[in-house]
Amino acid sequence: MKKEPAQIYISTLEELEKKSYITVSVPGHDLVIFYHEGQAYALDNRCPHMGFPLSRGSTKDGILTCDWHHARFDLKSGGTFDLWADDVPAFPVQTKDGKVWVTIEKSMDATFHHMQRLQDGLEQNNVLLIAKSVIALLSSGTEPAELFRIGIKYGARYRQDGWGQGLTILTCMVNLLPFLGSEDRQRALFDGLSAVAQDCDGNPPRFTLRPLPKLDSDFKTLKRWFRHFIEVRDSDGAERCLVSAIRGNAEPLQIADMMFAAATDHRYLDSGHVLDFTNKAFEALDIVGWDSADMILTSLVPLYAKAARMEERSSWRLPIDLKDVLERSFKEISSSLESGRKKRGTWRAEKLLVDTLLSDKPYEIVDVLLTALREGATEDELAAIVEYAAALRIAYFGTSNEFSDWNTALHTFTFSHAVKQCLHRLPTVELLRGVFDAAMSVYLNRFLNVPPSPIPISIPTILENTEESDTLLRKFLEILDKRQQVNDAAHIVASYIKTGGSQDMFVTVLGKALLREDRNFHSIQMIEATCSIVTKTKIALIDQASVLIAAARYLAAHSPTVRGQGQIFEIASRLHHGSKLYEGIN
Repeated sequence: MKKEPAQIYISTLEELEKKSYITVSVPGHDLVIFYHEGQAYALDNRCPHMGFPLSRGSTKDGILTCDWHHARFDLKSGGTFDLWADDVPAFPVQTKDGKVWVTIEKSMDATFHHMQRLQDGLEQNNVLLIAKSVIALLSSGTEPAELFRIGIKYGARYRQDGWGQGLTILTCMVNLLPFLGSEDRQRALFDGLSAVAQDCDGNPPRFTLRPLPKLDSDFKTLKRWFRHFIEVRDSDGAERCLVSAIRGNAEPLQIADMMFAAATDHRYLDSGHVLDFTNKAFEALDIVGWDSADMILTSLVPLYAKAARMEERSSWRLPIDLKDVLERSFKEISSSLESGRKKRGTWRAEKLLVDTLLSDKPYEIVDVLLTALREGATEDELAAIVEYAAALRIAYFGTSNEFSDWNTALHTFTFSHAVKQCLHRLPTVELLRGVFDAAMSVYLNRFLNVPPSPIPISIPTILENTEESDTLLRKFLEILDKRQQVNDAAHIVASYIKTGGSQDMFVTVLGKALLREDRNFHSIQMIEATCSIVTKTKIALIDQASVLIAAARYLAAHSPTVRGQGQIFEIASRLHHGSKLYEGIN
């Protein structure tokens, strides 16, 4: 039997008219009933913006204005005229025999409401609204993938220049979720969705091109055309080839092949961002489904067409022509792979390989990579070793360098990570060129380790129990409250590892440290790639402690920030839990 709405007695009409408003608490609501221009109106007394009592507001011409941030509401419906504030719940009022009654009706579907508010937050670039929606939805059991799907589709549609930092940050944040605590998972999604909103703010929407009229071109032809159009920087032609392949039912791995080939036809495109963003787009599709492929993947095409090609830079051509060095090595990749196929599973990486990658001898670098392939190294094993060398450039980064040079080393690291991830998805000869590109970038970054900052080995105090290891984790977070504690952060990590502290636990603390700070694209990339290496890469030569030290040093170099985003999240969290932010306001 349907339950009738509850009717709550408020007061006599005479008393309400005399007082102009009355507040009353009922289960689930604090109500305010206004008497205005001969009518009684009932609203929730909590301003939906930041919880200030609406009873302290002012009424005029049927409009209620909150006294704190001046959000305005229709007294009758509760609808707001300031969309950043949200609508306030309104309740039917009846007067019978000079008495005022309020009917408490069932509120609207909360999940639907917060989904709509999340969409509003993205459209308005309103970070508080995004935070409140994320907290409410995740707390009510909505899956993170659903929020991710909303953010990805919004970002791919409403940024004319296509895929950018915002969508990459969102995908990184979702990849970090398994390593984070529950509250930090909420923060991560808030940060990712806020990055998308900021990236799209003020941008016109992007419209996907239609495929070719007849979808009967074979895939090899479309792939060849796509690479040609990227070569001549024709974004429209390339996009039409790509969308034709997708709509023509090409397999996902075929589309990956098409894009990975074009992304490595030139050297280290756009400091690695092209392949890095492509990898993140495919990771996003793993979550949202291939049905969104045309919208998401075509958003990358403008980046491909506009990307800077490093062989056009003097640093890649002088004094040694690295393009020529690489082109020669590319001719041997296929034969080297073929020679090593029967030896797969027997190859073991040696320290000499990493030492050579960190050397100043580009010819020896490509030779040692080709030799590894001939000896049975798989594509992603080779990529993992180059990725490790790139991480060591950050671990050894000399603090006498310019601050901006941290990002020079970071770009190589995140590019090498993307190459490894893409090769794991689809190992091809064309994509394997990216491993060699990354190795040359590691070579070019050698001056960032002059002099090298030593990785801590000796430790002032050896701590041995779990409690003391936990103390080191707290000290690590404390050290990031001070500027440029790069070497101290490295020592704490080394001490923690020496005590036998859990690397998985340190990864979680790295995530927490990252999320305390205001959003920084490169720091997010650094931590996300580090978490992947430490938890997934199983090659004996790779010292995961050194990778953790690299991440800690990078994060320490970029901490602390103002931490304004964290304050916004804390406000949203307190509001969700019913805290009264206005207490103490005069």
